[in-house]
Amino acid sequence: MEFQASGSRRQFLSGVAITAGAGILLRSRLGWAADKTDPRVADIVAKTIGIDTHNHIDVPLTAAETPGPNIDLAGELKRSGLSSICMTFATDYQTGDAYDRFLKGLASLDRQLERNSVKRSLTPDDVRTAHTNSQLTVIQAIEGGHFLQGHLERVEEAYRRGLRHFGLLHDSDASVPLGDVYTNAPRYFGLTPFGAAVLKECNRLGIVIDLAHADMQTTEAALKVTTRPVIISHTGLDTQLGNNPSMAQMMRPRLISKEQAKMVANAGGLIGVWTHLANTPLDYARNIRALVDVIGVDHVCIGTDTKLTQPIPRPDGPGTGGPPPDGSGPAQQHPRVGERTNQAWQDQTVGFCYGVVDAMLKTGFTPDEIGKIGGGNFLRVFDRVTSRQS
Repeated sequence: MEFQASGSRRQFLSGVAITAGAGILLRSRLGWAADKTDPRVADIVAKTIGIDTHNHIDVPLTAAETPGPNIDLAGELKRSGLSSICMTFATDYQTGDAYDRFLKGLASLDRQLERNSVKRSLTPDDVRTAHTNSQLTVIQAIEGGHFLQGHLERVEEAYRRGLRHFGLLHDSDASVPLGDVYTNAPRYFGLTPFGAAVLKECNRLGIVIDLAHADMQTTEAALKVTTRPVIISHTGLDTQLGNNPSMAQMMRPRLISKEQAKMVANAGGLIGVWTHLANTPLDYARNIRALVDVIGVDHVCIGTDTKLTQPIPRPDGPGTGGPPPDGSGPAQQHPRVGERTNQAWQDQTVGFCYGVVDAMLKTGFTPDEIGKIGGGNFLRVFDRVTSRQS
């Protein structure tokens, strides 16, 4: 918030569902609630520009799914206390033409944005103006370059459609690969020539490059090519494994080392802390603190890897909810603990930002530091990326 002034994703999600179900009773006993009596919390949330740099919004991506259910994007965004999200979706979960899914996904998001009276921000100043005018806004993102299919000109096409945040990689390789994914065995030994060309095109246009899902060698190669700072929007330090061994084992390949975090920070970039491996907002604030202690407060941001709005089922994609506690009934009727932004923790009773700000204050962060981590740092990088000066 800025002060105004080794497995596939499908396997990963299934594992999260099982782990969340097994830990539900423990988390209930560890129930945590924000201090609603602390006037500082509401004041900080009101005065800051809160940005979640990685938030999934499920919308139809195929003709068979269209038009899909209406989503309460505006209501959930207001409840969260966030000013904006980097609104992302992925096209590699389903078979068929990824480019067609990309176009249909954008069209679906167009409809939902119009219905919710929410606009895309195309510049950092758009975000700041929206906050000043108490208007909700989003920053369009994509997770994975699968829709490109080797066509570099599609980067500019996506830019003209409002894309300002590009995650080069996701769980599976694109048909024309861009680099090595950290959960897969290395095949390209870093950034591919096409990946480098895409990165340069993003630099030219003013699109934030997100190296989430990139392994160490790909990150090193990308930093040698880019002329702008990059981010890793959603991860955590590999030293912060939480207190659930099975979850830690599953998540370990998706975490980064202190060396990789420092590499990105030293190039002016950011690391986003996700809510995974944190049973409470206090745990989450401590994970943020651990990263700040390594790379400094100016290089950390929020990237929950959650879903602000309700998940929708995919005919051949990952499930949208965990199994019910008693093992009966369809999975989609029982959201997983931690899947939704405003339900990131068991027994969460306040919107996301209110709980996190309260926890960060209790962890020793100052309001100014909360402002930087919560959105100010991302806006600084967004400024740098969109500046015409190299």
